[in-house]
Amino acid sequence: MEPFGQKSLDRVVSQKALQMGSSFPCQICVVGFLCGVCLTSLFLAALTSMGTFEFGGISFSATSLGSSPPRNSSHEIINCKFKVMDEKWDNSQRTTNGVDDERISFLQSAWSASLSEAVDGESEFLQSVGLSKSAVPIAPHLENCKLSAKINERLDKHAGNETFPPWTTWKGLLDMHPASSANEQLRYFRHQSISEGAYPPWITGSDEDNYPLTRKVQRDIWIHQHPLNCRDPNVRFLVADWERLPGFGIGAQLAGMCGLLAIAIKEKRVLVTNYYNRADHDGCKGSSRSSWSCYFFPETSQECRDYAFELMSNKEARESGIVTTKDDYNSKEIWAGRTPRVWGDPWSYLQPTTEINGSLLTFHHKMDRRWWRAQAIRYLMRFQTEYTCGLMNVARNTAFGKEVAKMVLASLGDKWPKEVRNKPRSDIQEFVWSNHKPWIPRPMLSMHVRMGDKACEMKVVEFEEYMQLADRIRQRFPHLNSIWLSTEMQEVINKSKLYTSWNFYYTNVTRQVGNMTMARYEASLGRQTSTNYPLVNFLMATESDFFIGALGSTWCFLIDGMRNTGGKVMAGYLSVNKDRFW
Repeated sequence: MEPFGQKSLDRVVSQKALQMGSSFPCQICVVGFLCGVCLTSLFLAALTSMGTFEFGGISFSATSLGSSPPRNSSHEIINCKFKVMDEKWDNSQRTTNGVDDERISFLQSAWSASLSEAVDGESEFLQSVGLSKSAVPIAPHLENCKLSAKINERLDKHAGNETFPPWTTWKGLLDMHPASSANEQLRYFRHQSISEGAYPPWITGSDEDNYPLTRKVQRDIWIHQHPLNCRDPNVRFLVADWERLPGFGIGAQLAGMCGLLAIAIKEKRVLVTNYYNRADHDGCKGSSRSSWSCYFFPETSQECRDYAFELMSNKEARESGIVTTKDDYNSKEIWAGRTPRVWGDPWSYLQPTTEINGSLLTFHHKMDRRWWRAQAIRYLMRFQTEYTCGLMNVARNTAFGKEVAKMVLASLGDKWPKEVRNKPRSDIQEFVWSNHKPWIPRPMLSMHVRMGDKACEMKVVEFEEYMQLADRIRQRFPHLNSIWLSTEMQEVINKSKLYTSWNFYYTNVTRQVGNMTMARYEASLGRQTSTNYPLVNFLMATESDFFIGALGSTWCFLIDGMRNTGGKVMAGYLSVNKDRFW
């Protein structure tokens, strides 16, 4: 209990203070003081928003208004704190998930450097920042292209004297696990699986997930194109250059080669592709220059290719029909010839999963051609080369690298780059998880918007109609917010920025402004760029979960075929128009 006198003194002082606080002069002083604090805070905020500055030897780091904490009380306004930033990673640059932007950009750059580094060497970028390759976290969105090419080469050759390659139910590197060769019983079952002809590993999903008979057809085409003995007198060949007439796009070239493969199968010939003008550039090295094999595995074995070209210089072989060329067939046979009937007519029961104008397409007059082109294009693109794999890595790192870096760094905390070193890979990482495809944001919608000079061949619609279809998909799948946008028009890219509820990804390439023919546009890009970026878009479309396009475009037609032989039949396809020949 406090003495009575002390209480009385406190009460008197409190009353005096209240009277002074109520006086007008004191109120003016208090208000003036608070105003001065506020003005000073605003002045400093304006300075710091312009960048880092120094005042009295103290460094102030700028923080944008977008990342500043919300100021909703007088306490937060007055409680101003400034800190000298003496660390490498500036905390004022941190994003909402606690990972700073500088480290995100640094990691993405390290991944970019690893894509361009010399074989078994450290990149100049990593050396310049004193970072070893082993200290760079594994990138889930990038593929080990050298390893993938090695595995696929093994899966594209006969296993000894077997009729088939080593296709088994053990996927990827798991088939190369020591247990598969050390165990006698496993070796027996593996041999039995190969001899009975397991289905090709480039087909994803069951028969119900693909066009009818896809797995069987792909296996049969591979056997047809890879005879055990290319010099057998019964083996005949069709050698053909790719189309290179002015105005022929990649889609038209692929459609033409699909027709030639159909002829080869009907005439029991091995198709051998020759000069490919779109691979005639410096990116395609050595023997792959001017060849389809720059981008995808060759359509037949090297032994058959060598023997076919040998026969081409043999007049007797030409005259006797052992080897034929594209010139031996007219354009109708190539472009509108009869579909091979080796497998019956599986196109007669295609699942109706394509929607045009709000209705499912159940029948049209070119169902056989749609089915066959899907099979042919899937075979021709069954395995990517190391070069194409590298193009896809660069595209994914450019589009998704920042997003992936943010996730990876969030899992590492503040340790990287100071402490983290990649540990030796465990068996499950080496033999099981290595078979997983590179990461992309999922679900992903691919959209190919074809406009420009295509109006002379099909009905062209505005970008807004494509987005209306995208909104319809999102009504059923509300977690969908990512779109891979493929288009040659800059106008479409500009319009996409208006749809702020979507995340758009696209290749960084110069696009058309105004009216320009596709041939002129491709010439302006150069052969290498005008071939590489469309193929990247094509492959991204085949990997996406959903697709919106225009079936009147040959390019979209072929994308649809790749998806329908890639386990995505039940994903459906929303088209803004129908094929002009249906």
